[in-house]
Amino acid sequence: MDPLKSSSRCYKPNLFNSFPNIVAAQSTRLGGVSPPPFESLNLGFFTNDHFQNVRENRIRFFSDLGFTEGEVVGSFQIHEDRILTAHEAKQYENYDAIITTEKNLLLTVTIADCVPVLIYDAEKEVVAAIHAGWRGTDAEIVRKTLEKMHYKYGSKGENCFAYIGTCIDESSFEVGNIVAKRFEASFKRWDETKQKFFVDLKKANEAQLLEFGLPKSQIEISPYSTVINNETYFSHRKENGQTGRMLAVIGMKNNP
Repeated sequence: MDPLKSSSRCYKPNLFNSFPNIVAAQSTRLGGVSPPPFESLNLGFFTNDHFQNVRENRIRFFSDLGFTEGEVVGSFQIHEDRILTAHEAKQYENYDAIITTEKNLLLTVTIADCVPVLIYDAEKEVVAAIHAGWRGTDAEIVRKTLEKMHYKYGSKGENCFAYIGTCIDESSFEVGNIVAKRFEASFKRWDETKQKFFVDLKKANEAQLLEFGLPKSQIEISPYSTVINNETYFSHRKENGQTGRMLAVIGMKNNP
């Protein structure tokens, strides 16, 4: 269901519809219990929202997807390129990408402008959830995650499907020269009026998927923006850091 036309707690990409065992979604800011400025489905524990609000929101969100808190894998993210292979439900630290072959585990990454990337290898039955801010994108965490999937499980691009979720859009991601220098010309533009560069993080991460060999037809990119569609999604930049957090999630069910 389109969250912009409803009060849905999540947006589910169409890409995985042909795989009944796959659960993949990105939360919105709708349908929760948190008060402003975290209104209302804040899923981030590391915010100034009350713990009980966040926990209730997470219970609601996971329940909508057919999972419990005891089946969730997450990590405190550090905007680097460390990749975890998870075998049990647990909250880890210092990883920005998570891979698993286990069934009934829901991999989660936390976002509020950064790019979430969800990957499913339909041949080897591997899933990955990736948090790619500009630092992670520059460090090519998507490419490195795919390479780790290939090394450990034999994943190939032709068998993978990937969703690039809602994040800060190119028209809103204004950066200084130091950040701009980290990106190729094809991923940025110069704005004469503002005398600033604007970076397209969706395009930069899509390029890493394509380079690994994913067909373009097996990549879905969210048409939404955390900044432009701020009434539906949290945006750290738009709301000056006083906002909630969303989750992007993917998992495999044993018995869909």
